[in-house]
Amino acid sequence: MMILSGGAPRGRILTAVLVTIVVLLALAPFLFPGSKPLNVAAKVCVYALLVASYDLLIGFTGIVSFAHTMFFGIGSYGVAIALYGMGAGWLAIFVGVLAALVVAAALALAIGLFSLRVQTIFFAMVTLAVASAFAVLASQLSWLTGGEDGRTFQIPAVLRPGYKLLEQPLFGVDVNGRILAYYLLFLTVVALFLVMLRIVQSPFGRVLQAIRENPFRAEALGFRIIGHRTLANVLAALFAALAGALNALWLRYAGPDTSLSFSIMLDILVMVVIGGMGTLYGAIVGAAVFVLAQNYLQTLMGVAFGALNAAGVPFIAGFFNPDRWLLWLGALFILSVYFFPAGIVGKLRAESQP
Repeated sequence: MMILSGGAPRGRILTAVLVTIVVLLALAPFLFPGSKPLNVAAKVCVYALLVASYDLLIGFTGIVSFAHTMFFGIGSYGVAIALYGMGAGWLAIFVGVLAALVVAAALALAIGLFSLRVQTIFFAMVTLAVASAFAVLASQLSWLTGGEDGRTFQIPAVLRPGYKLLEQPLFGVDVNGRILAYYLLFLTVVALFLVMLRIVQSPFGRVLQAIRENPFRAEALGFRIIGHRTLANVLAALFAALAGALNALWLRYAGPDTSLSFSIMLDILVMVVIGGMGTLYGAIVGAAVFVLAQNYLQTLMGVAFGALNAAGVPFIAGFFNPDRWLLWLGALFILSVYFFPAGIVGKLRAESQP
């Protein structure tokens, strides 16, 4: 990874954690057979890319934006509209992704040029207003986007569950189109993540970090602050749109709840904080921790609830009622911020230093 991107994780423990997560994701179809584990692994991949793209903006540039889900939704709807209108073909996917990238880049460029001259909090409010307007527009244009119901579409036959690559199971797992779709998603995310690592380790990335630390000094050194911030905004939007396209292809659906909901923006912020801002690797750790907790915390609490009830301690068991899993998820987030103020990656890096 260091050879390809120029950015090492820095720290043996952190390297081991990252390698473990990546290996588990790479072997997920064979280690954890079943539809739910595969969906969870795919969601971790998509959110790792999405959170990394936001970290490129907030962690490395110091820009707080609430329009990131808008670009995520543009990627989702671009693929969905193309496949819905042109049919299930690779050309439709190419056209949809290309159109989404053009729209995302144009909007990000416009937002950057007209809004990044104001202070940080005002820029955040501008992006929130633009994202809200876009969500309303998407729900109103039912002839194009499907409105509140969204768009369901077909994908190429080779990516469908009915397609079989091998006649015989491999390690007890049928290698069908769903497995191929997962590996297409996984390998694309890995490639795009390496590209982002290369960007933040480049001279351009160093300038972004200088602007984040002291914009006045960076401007005094001759760097064009608005130009660099606008380019960072465009790059983050492009990666977010690609994450949205991958998400739509996996779900075979694009709608307001899965693409444009403000709750997705809140989840991104939580994952960035948990993993560690300004690290990029924190996106992998934060996405893995959050998505796993989101999908399995309620199940684990149900097991604990049943065991404590059987042990005759109903009072303590009440704290582990599965219906209260969101409360525990919030508590875990608060504890992670308290004990890991620089995120999990930041904490592991600090402990690895002599």
